[in-house]
Amino acid sequence: MFYVVGLGNPGEEYERTRHNVGRMALDSIFARGEFSDWKADKTLRGEIAKGYLGDEKVWLIFPTTFMNKSGTSVKSLITSEKKAEKLIVLYDDVDLPLGTIKLAFNRGSGGHKGIESIARTIKTKAFVRIRIGICPTTPSGTIKKPQGEKAVLDFLLGELGKKEQLILPEVFLQCAQAVETVVREGKEAAMNRCN
Repeated sequence: MFYVVGLGNPGEEYERTRHNVGRMALDSIFARGEFSDWKADKTLRGEIAKGYLGDEKVWLIFPTTFMNKSGTSVKSLITSEKKAEKLIVLYDDVDLPLGTIKLAFNRGSGGHKGIESIARTIKTKAFVRIRIGICPTTPSGTIKKPQGEKAVLDFLLGELGKKEQLILPEVFLQCAQAVETVVREGKEAAMNRCN
């Protein structure tokens, strides 16, 4: 069984922000598989959809906590390092250019509070992450990352612009394909194909 978590913040005011692209990507996976309707789960403090990708059983999880408490939603599910290897987390990454994704396994958080919360809660970094690039670039491809903590926070919590809204559906499709590859063929095959 695999657990796929889409990180973001709950509430309408955050729905279309850059910090919620992990949740948006999870919607794309939901649309491609055979899943139950979303159900609130008080124990996990999240919304769960259960189903299949191919022959593999998969739970999709939207934490209903704020980003820095994301670990709460997987605490009772991921109780060993073996189970952690079946965890896939989708999230925004300000260090990657918009339009790109990158798979990582057993790495640091890169300062992402949601990833920090999960790693701290399950006591391991050995889980799959799908980093979704959100940073604008110059015409030559150089990342234009906001400078300073306040500027980064304002950027993350800012609404997606028209260009971003045009680009992200293709990115979410890539995320869905990456998750399907992890589930069906393993993380190494997915990393070779997507990175």
